[in-house]
Order: sequence, then C-alpha cells, then structure tokens
Amino acid sequence: MRTDTLDYPLPEELIAQKPAHPRDSSKLLLCPRYEGPFEIHTFRDLPDFLNPGDVIVTNSARVMPARLFGYKHPSGARIEVFLLERLLDDSPDPKFKALLRRRRRLEKGDRVLFPESTLIATVVTSDEEIGEDIVELSGVEDVDVEIERIGRIPLPPYVKDFDGDFESYQTVFAKISGSVAAPTAGLHFTPEVLKRLEERGVRRLEGYLRVGWGTFSPIRTERLEDHDLHSEFGALTSDVASELNGIRNQGGRIIAVGTTMTRLLETAVDDIGTLHEFTGSTAKYITPGYEFKAIDGLLTNFHLPKTSLLALVAAFTGVERILDAYRYAVENRFRFYSFGDAMLIE
Repeated sequence: MRTDTLDYPLPEELIAQKPAHPRDSSKLLLCPRYEGPFEIHTFRDLPDFLNPGDVIVTNSARVMPARLFGYKHPSGARIEVFLLERLLDDSPDPKFKALLRRRRRLEKGDRVLFPESTLIATVVTSDEEIGEDIVELSGVEDVDVEIERIGRIPLPPYVKDFDGDFESYQTVFAKISGSVAAPTAGLHFTPEVLKRLEERGVRRLEGYLRVGWGTFSPIRTERLEDHDLHSEFGALTSDVASELNGIRNQGGRIIAVGTTMTRLLETAVDDIGTLHEFTGSTAKYITPGYEFKAIDGLLTNFHLPKTSLLALVAAFTGVERILDAYRYAVENRFRFYSFGDAMLIE
C-alpha cells in the first residue's frame, strides 16, 4: 500500500497548542467502525456510549522530563541531552539512548555537566549517522529523581507555544516514568469521567507501554510495508490478561485507550483471541489488512498524516472510512494531535 494514501489536508490552526480545560470538555467524535453517521459529542459523555460489562484499558506510562540542558566539560559548549530510552543494564549508573544536540561532535568519554546539579552525562557511544547516542548518567544518588528535578517537558515538535505546567501533559493515571511522549488518548480523562464509568459498570484495567519518540516519526518509505517500526517496552500482567479474557467471555467489550494499548494488547494476544501475560519489547506494526484479535473498540486522538499511528487506526476502520472521519473532523473544526480532541471507534 502506498504511504501517501494516508495523507490528508489539515489547516495549521487546527493543530492544538494546549489541552482543553477542563480536560473532559474536549470534543468526542463517535465513529461507527464500518458504516453509519458520525456524531459530535463532548468527552465527558463517554460513559453514555459504553455498555455495562465493557472494559477500557489505559496506559500507566508517565512522561519523564527528558530534555536536560548542560555544557561540555571543560569547554563550556552548550549541550542538550534529550533522553530517548532507558537501556536495560545492571550497572548502578543507568545508560540511555539519547540525542545530543550540539554544534560540534562529541567523542566517547566526553562529559556533560548540568547547572545546579552534580549529575554527569558521559558519552558511551556517539553516532552522527543515525543521530542517536548512548550516555551514562552518574553523580547523584537517584538518577530518576534528578531527571524529574532538572529536566524539561519533551513536547512534540508541532506544539510551538505551550506555556502550561508539566502535569497537563500527563494522564490522570500516569504512574511509571520513562516515556518521552504522553499516551495522548488518555489526556481527556478526569476523575469525574472515571467515576461515571465505574457507576455505569464499565471497568478500567491497566497495561504499560513506554512511549518512544519514534511514535511521531513519519513513514518515509513509499510503501507502508517497507517501514521499520521502532520497538517499545511494554508489560501486561497475568492478572490483567486473565480479567480481560473473563470480561470478553461474559460478553463485555475490550476498548483500548490509544494506539499504545492497542499495540500492547495485539502483541499479547494469541491466534484465537486469548490474552496472555507479556513483558518485553514490541515492534508490532499494524497496517491495513491486519486482523484484530484483542480489541473490540478504540478510543484515539487524531494523528499525523503518513504515520504508523494513522496506519493502525486505518487498519481498524478501513482506509476510506478513517479518511472520511478525518475530513468530517476538519470540516467541524476538531482539534488535532497530542492536545487535540478524541474519537471513539466501536
């Protein structure tokens, strides 16, 4: 399939620069999966469109403030260390994949220091061709705490004038730090919406998928099938898998909150639709023609053209159906991308 099939026109003013306030005041587009009219609602009405016995599956990932600003020692040259992914390592000093934004090349062993901190980033490898480096962080008792203290929010490149606080780029159920982007379909939830879902008899269960920067990367190959999707670490516990299987066996539907949970659940499911415990990295790449086995519905934001995220949603609805939904959303002035509005496909 040609990648440019997943392109669509979008006026720049519809790219949301800040979240809706309150969160659940965002728009919600109801999209019957295969056919039927679209409907415009408000996100706080979500419980009205789910059935008692259904379950929503949310991502417990928390965004880490991954942008660290320091200087090369001893020259003083300014360096931005953009942490991409924590590597699995038994060393007391953790290693990260990172982007080192600088004017001149850094070599193995070079050190980056940070104002008002004893944190040290030591270059382990530097590869200008692929644009990724590996750094080791040391010099503090708890690296994670120090990242939270001195780091800055890693907003997507299309958000240009956001001036809100860091917590507005976290979901209300964010727990496990390490992501460099939010699982944005979850940003619309409020405690009030969660309470109404509970009262309606809709359960909420959690998985975890660490969202990487590659989530936003456009597909640069001419054909979707030739794209190599980045891998992301995820986990689904045996208890949650068992509960999901039980809910479906009793006639309830599994509604994935976001493409991240869709990828996780479709990774953890077998060929007959039974979910299993999963811990590890997944590079599950879902494109049109894929047969979904784990989910019955999808709550999602509106995604960038020619991305793996849009390919996944197009696989769930059909290409023409999703492009029709996007045209309808543009005509009705929905807000797009990370801080944008939501769509429920069921």
